Amino acid sequence: AAPCTAMVFVWSYLTRGDAGYTLIQVAINDLVLVVAYAPIVVLLLAIGEVSVPADTVLLSVGLFVVVPLGMGWISRVLLIRNRGIHWFQEVFTKKVGKITPIGLLLTLVIIFSFQGQTIVDNTLHIALIAVPLILQTFLIFGIAYVWARVWRVNQSVAAPAAMIGASNFFELAVAVAISLFGLSSGAALATVVGVLVEVPVMLVLVRIANRTRNWWPPDLRSENPVHP
Repeated sequence: AAPCTAMVFVWSYLTRGDAGYTLIQVAINDLVLVVAYAPIVVLLLAIGEVSVPADTVLLSVGLFVVVPLGMGWISRVLLIRNRGIHWFQEVFTKKVGKITPIGLLLTLVIIFSFQGQTIVDNTLHIALIAVPLILQTFLIFGIAYVWARVWRVNQSVAAPAAMIGASNFFELAVAVAISLFGLSSGAALATVVGVLVEVPVMLVLVRIANRTRNWWPPDLRSENPVHP
């Protein structure tokens, strides 16, 4: 129900994407997320005949989106005011950036600790969750990427745009699923499957974007230097 707003910076970097475009698109997605995530989730749950109070979903959005966003903005303002923009970008951001993947990995370890036997006993169900997610990601990326080529969008914008469209905010999905249904629920397990398949799939898409850069005419190709 929500596009990824974190790892897409990595995918954009790996495809030599336009950093300015990526930042603007992620900012817009964050704003849309705050407003539209709860109604979309409630609608999808209703279609699936799953009864969840709307205020519970709104509370989850507040806790996992609005509060972190607000705290991040306040922290940025205070740190830049006290330590300067250079220290914030070169020291603080690099150190704090390591916390997110560690926290996500710890969450996955805890969930698998609770659901290890369930995973072993339901391998087919895991595959049934993973396969549609993989197909969906490739399909959305392909449509967006080819469409961007037809519209003569610069490749440095086309690649991150297609990846943002194909990505999912699985980290938020994990948090909401645990808060609504519990750590040992099938919903939590389903979202974890999404986390596990997303990274390898997105790396394949990065490879595709880099290998197909010559589909664009020279004046529409990314001229950013290759990153090490």
